[in-house]
Amino acid sequence: MAIENVSDKDFASEVEQAQGAVLVDFWAPWCGPCKMIAPVLEDMDKEVGSKLKIVKINVDENPETAGRFGVMSIPTLIVFKDGQPVDKVVGFKPKEALMASVGQYL
Repeated sequence: MAIENVSDKDFASEVEQAQGAVLVDFWAPWCGPCKMIAPVLEDMDKEVGSKLKIVKINVDENPETAGRFGVMSIPTLIVFKDGQPVDKVVGFKPKEALMASVGQYL
């Protein structure tokens, strides 16, 4: 599966109503660590994309959703399981650390 971009408008249908695990990347185009984590997420998508849906949401364009989940710094990655937030990772992390965070929900 490819990494999709979501917005305030479709966040509920794409993430909160999804079955299984969804990793949401809260990011912005001006954020250096966000750019660093993008290829890590692409790698993860290739590896576990069949079991994990990965979506990105631009916090500048979608402040409502970022505010709802208390996103204060970016990148913030929130793992949702069957529509509920179950884990949160703030800041750049290498792939191994991210896989460890999401692995238990797959």
